[in-house]
Amino acid sequence: MTSQVIPRRSSLAVAVYALLNPLPVGFFVAAWIFDIIYLFSTEVTWTRAASWLIVIGLIIAIIPRIINLIQVWTGVSYPQGSPIKIHFWAWLVAIVLAIFNAFIHTRDAWGVVPTGVILSTLVVILMLFANVQLALRDRAVREL
Repeated sequence: MTSQVIPRRSSLAVAVYALLNPLPVGFFVAAWIFDIIYLFSTEVTWTRAASWLIVIGLIIAIIPRIINLIQVWTGVSYPQGSPIKIHFWAWLVAIVLAIFNAFIHTRDAWGVVPTGVILSTLVVILMLFANVQLALRDRAVREL
């Protein structure tokens, strides 16, 4: 008879992660919507607001990623195709793209289009993919 070791996680870390993890998605989706509005209206206020939303989303995204890094990559090892690892890598790529997007948004308003819109779209798609695949795989595991 073999017993499985259940990894112990800090309750505080889990609570902070659960509290802060969804917030960057909202900021990046709002920035994406503002970029699309700017694309059609050419009102500079929209791209300025989008740049602020991207920066705030990046600042808030740091803490959950550090917690995720510690929980996923130390202690008990997860299999290579684990949904948690896919979630981590997709978010990491999205954050790197969001950093580039923040630099794109420092340009003149006309310089944001179309690169800023494309990067905002990719960031939103990656984050939604990461969250949906994690939720679906967790649900499939619970049903077994």
